[in-house]
Amino acid sequence: MTTIGIIGGSGLYEMQELEKIEHIGVSTPFGDPSDQILKGELGGTTLMFLPRHGRGHRVAPHRINFRANLFALKRLGVEQIISVSAVGSLKENLHPGDLVLIDQFIDRTRSRPSSFFEDQNLVAHVEFADPIDLGLQEALHAAAGEVGAKVHKGGTYVCIEGPQFSTRAESRLFRSWGADVVGMTNVTEARLAREAEIPYATLAMVTDYDCWHETEQDVTIDNVLQVLRQNVETARRIIAAVVARLPDPSQSPASSAMKYAIVTAPEHIDAETRQRLAPLIGKYLPAN
Repeated sequence: MTTIGIIGGSGLYEMQELEKIEHIGVSTPFGDPSDQILKGELGGTTLMFLPRHGRGHRVAPHRINFRANLFALKRLGVEQIISVSAVGSLKENLHPGDLVLIDQFIDRTRSRPSSFFEDQNLVAHVEFADPIDLGLQEALHAAAGEVGAKVHKGGTYVCIEGPQFSTRAESRLFRSWGADVVGMTNVTEARLAREAEIPYATLAMVTDYDCWHETEQDVTIDNVLQVLRQNVETARRIIAAVVARLPDPSQSPASSAMKYAIVTAPEHIDAETRQRLAPLIGKYLPAN
C-alpha cells in the first residue's frame, strides 16, 4: 500500500474525508514545516496532508519553509505527492474554476532555498527536465474526469516570488513566453521533491486571469478566495477518486533521481552530513 502526500494550498487546510486521523509534529534539519502533518486513511491508502501556508493561512509564499515541508514528508514515508495550488490563468481558454494539470515550470523566484544541498558538504545535481511525474498526472486526469471537473492536461506554470501579484507588464511577458498559468509555490516544491526522490504532480486551480485580460477585473484576493471556495470541493473529490488509481511509485524515474546525482567524492562527505541527510542519501551513502 502506497503512502501519498497531499500539499494543500490556499483554501485547502484540512482533509475531513480521512479516517484514523493523527496529527504528527516533525522536526527536520531545516527547521519546522508549515504545520503539523495530518495522517489518516482514505480508501485504504495512507495519506499525509500538509497545508503549505499553515492552518489559518499564516505563512506567505516567500516565507514557506519548503525544505522542512518536503523533508518532513520524506521522513514520514511519503512515496508520491500531489500539490493542490491556486493559480492565475495566462490563457483565454483557461477560465476561473478550471483545473490544469501542468507539466512544466519557469522559475522566477529569487530569494528562497530550492535545494537540500545548499550550505552542505555535498554537491548534487538531479535531472529535472520533466519535473512532473507523468503516471501521477495521468491518474489525476482520470480522477478529474470521473468527478466531472473541467480539467486541462498539460501546461507551463510560471512561479513568481510573491507575495505581490504580477505587474501588468510581467503578466504580458509571461503570456509572450507561451506560459499557461502563474503561481508562487510549486516549482520550489517540485525541485525538492525530485531531490527527495518523490514523484510529484500539480493539481492547479484557476482562480483569475491575473492582470493581462482587458475585459476581466484585475486579480484581487477577494476574487481569488471566492473561486477557491468553489474549487476546493472539486479538489477534495478528485483526491478521493485518485487514491484507487495511484501508479507504482517505484516505476517513476523520480524514485532513483539521486542515483547518479551526487558528484562529491564519498571520502569528502563527513559523517555528520551523511547522518543529517540520511532520508535523502542514505541508500547511496550510508551514515556509517
